[in-house]
Amino acid sequence: MKFGFRKPSLRKRISARTSIKRQVVHRAGIKMPRGYGWIRNPKKYAYNKVYNRTSFDIFRFLKKLFE
Repeated sequence: MKFGFRKPSLRKRISARTSIKRQVVHRAGIKMPRGYGWIRNPKKYAYNKVYNRTSFDIFRFLKKLFE
């Protein structure tokens, strides 16, 4: 599990937004409502919940710092 700030990855950032799986799910209208991720994949939901609370994005940190 990651603690502290996450290393930014441009490749992962681009691939997450342009993946074929994302496009198919989005266009087919199979999206789950917000907050229902635990129904689709409970193990992934639990991991992401902990990960997002124990780590932070360096860009968001910098943005808050300079506001």
